[in-house]
Amino acid sequence: MGGLTIEALNSIMARLGRPHVVGVDEVGRGCLAGPVIAAAVFLRPGFSLAGIDDSKKLTPARRELIFNQLIKAGNSIGIGVVSAVEIDRINILQASLQAMVKALVVLNRDCDLVVVDGRQRLPLNLPQYPLIRGDSLCLPVAAASIVAKVIRDRQMLYYDRLFPQYGFARHKGYGTLDHRRALTRCGSSSLHRQTFTYKTVA
Repeated sequence: MGGLTIEALNSIMARLGRPHVVGVDEVGRGCLAGPVIAAAVFLRPGFSLAGIDDSKKLTPARRELIFNQLIKAGNSIGIGVVSAVEIDRINILQASLQAMVKALVVLNRDCDLVVVDGRQRLPLNLPQYPLIRGDSLCLPVAAASIVAKVIRDRQMLYYDRLFPQYGFARHKGYGTLDHRRALTRCGSSSLHRQTFTYKTVA
């Protein structure tokens, strides 16, 4: 991938006396159903793995492979989850920020810089750098995007067994034509975000 690698970013931070960098990203913001899930990732010094990139650019099989290798290599990972009910209560932007904060709390390690995907700062007293397209430009953020995507996809596969009428295994809660048709037939479930609008279809 182009842009900042963990080595380049750590080199910059090391010159400033700040070598510990965590990447944070969230998945599920644009869905009609299911939680928003965030990951915070600290890549251990010396870790190297080809193919880490924005999760949207990778196949499901490739994401699973990289996820398993990230875990096996002993990298530090925190996960934050905010439910559809909470999304409806506080809105999707605040839910996304809350999920990222939760992921950092679970990560529970000292860091000198948090690189956050997007333009929003987190409501935390930590040195942080919001980076638009961070999942394409910064390796720890790309790793976080993969972790969050794999965790959320697995969660939606579980929900598919509970609510098979919606086809969550196929669309993971996004507003596809099949999903909107299912909503027209069946109405919404407890997993659906009631404050989100969607166009019903026959």
